[in-house]
Amino acid sequence: MRQKLIRNFSIIAHIDHGKSTLADRLLELTGTVSAREMQAQLLDSMDLEREKGVTIKASAVRMRYMAQDGQTYELNLIDTPGHVDFGYEVSRALAACEGALLVVDASQGIEAQTLANLYQALEHDLEVIPVINKIDLISAQPDAVAADLSALLGDPADSILRISAKEGTNVEQVLEAVIQQVPPPHGDIQAPVRALVFDSHYDSYKGVVAYVRMVDGVIDTKQMLRVMSTESDFLPVELGMFIPDMTPVERLAAGEVGYIATGLKSVRECHVGVTITGVERPAPAPLPGYQPMKPMVFAGLYPSEGEDYGLLRDALEKLQLNDAALVFEPETSQALGFGFRCGFLGLFHMEIVQERLEREYGLDLVFTSPNVAYQITRTDGSEVIINSPAELPEPNEITEIREPWVKITVFTPSEYIGVVMDLVIGRRGEFQDQEYLDTRRVLLTYTIPLTEIMVDFYNNLKSRTRGYASLDYVFDSYRPADMVKLDVLVNGIPVDALSMIVHREQMYHKGQKLVSKMKEVIPRQLFTVPVQAAVGKKIISRANVKALRKDVLAKCYGGDITRKRKLLEKQKKGKKRMKMVGQVQIPQEAFMTLLRLDED
Repeated sequence: MRQKLIRNFSIIAHIDHGKSTLADRLLELTGTVSAREMQAQLLDSMDLEREKGVTIKASAVRMRYMAQDGQTYELNLIDTPGHVDFGYEVSRALAACEGALLVVDASQGIEAQTLANLYQALEHDLEVIPVINKIDLISAQPDAVAADLSALLGDPADSILRISAKEGTNVEQVLEAVIQQVPPPHGDIQAPVRALVFDSHYDSYKGVVAYVRMVDGVIDTKQMLRVMSTESDFLPVELGMFIPDMTPVERLAAGEVGYIATGLKSVRECHVGVTITGVERPAPAPLPGYQPMKPMVFAGLYPSEGEDYGLLRDALEKLQLNDAALVFEPETSQALGFGFRCGFLGLFHMEIVQERLEREYGLDLVFTSPNVAYQITRTDGSEVIINSPAELPEPNEITEIREPWVKITVFTPSEYIGVVMDLVIGRRGEFQDQEYLDTRRVLLTYTIPLTEIMVDFYNNLKSRTRGYASLDYVFDSYRPADMVKLDVLVNGIPVDALSMIVHREQMYHKGQKLVSKMKEVIPRQLFTVPVQAAVGKKIISRANVKALRKDVLAKCYGGDITRKRKLLEKQKKGKKRMKMVGQVQIPQEAFMTLLRLDED
């Protein structure tokens, strides 16, 4: 295919604005998928994506389309996620494209993630084509949304495409707009091979399968290739394109999007962002690649059975190929044994990783409470970054603790300004800016500690605004804070996996709530189990899990009262001895309790 007939584009939007449905209509219209094979959300291949109704992985597909000018074009589409926790997937997909369709719901209008994805597209210098979707809805306001998009992008309001992806209305105009407005790729087919790896997965038979955007040159299956960063040489097992299934081809040329089955068995040898070139005629310099993402949320991940540690390590390495935003390193816990400290982009990202590990790799896992990274200045002047409460130095060794703050933007109808402000200020947030987009909607900007929005902030925001508000956040800075380590003692023994770092003002409130909830989930023993919350050596809250009682007096009837006292004293001594040697098993629900502390 000649380069001038190739178009590489992506679909970006806020969550649930119709990206996957539009992708389905494009596949139908171009005849890429037959009516018999067609199903809703075709590119959302994971069960999790269908269950939750969100795109988690960026998906690539090649389509052929005969345009109105009589030419047949090759269209490479990359469908991207819309959730804020998967922004890294979006950035990698955009780096492989020249244009982007910005899809906006006609009833919801511009939302937080719409702007975030738009700014990413503009940073990559892409041609942005605005599209208003869901014009078939009764609540649709296409004219108002077109006016907003016109003010944002500068395009005339009457030139913005208005479609219904569900009904198929005006979808063909989208393809024509892509062909006319998105520029063809600018690659030199005669130059040394340079292919950018924008995604990958592991196959038991083909090794690491790299998803590539060909920038320069041509490759075929008989050509020795090299990963430039690791200098790993390999002969391709298979080359192919996504049509939409993986379909082998003889060659891949500059401008095309496809995959290379490398045969490499080590997942470290070919990862996202590397450049693949030829061995005989290597490129002088690699492509820029991607800016690595910094995790925002950290949690401990442990196998329920200790012997599954090796399986968990292999599963994490293979999953990291498919999810480059996941980072992990080994750690140990007195309560849970050997495991990993994992970094995630957000709580939803953490939930998806847990689900994928359990479903795709058959593992039974225990997650500890999520926390963020803190900067610590020690008394000797050195600085450290800690990702776990267990790493926090003793208070007398700390000069200053700094916690991460993020800048959040909230789109909300103007009648909910009060409840949004109340929610944010109650979480130590600081007001920054307020901007009315029109008479109905307002954009609120705040800075707030990351730890305050990490767990249940989004759910609270949605419930208080009846689902109308939308949220986006970016890292702002580290700021000094009066933080303390809150320990949990079960039967007098600290459980390191339940420790958390909290603000001093909140330690009594969170300690009392944590102890109350732990009392409900720890199973009763034959002896009384005290559950305590402590800061340093000071106990700030306590609750007892009552002992299971056996009626030792059941067979003791009649006679003197001293007979009963002897039996009760004997039982008391036995319980005291049992408490000294007894072990309390802490169930998984106890660790999940920390995720639900603020739901009341």
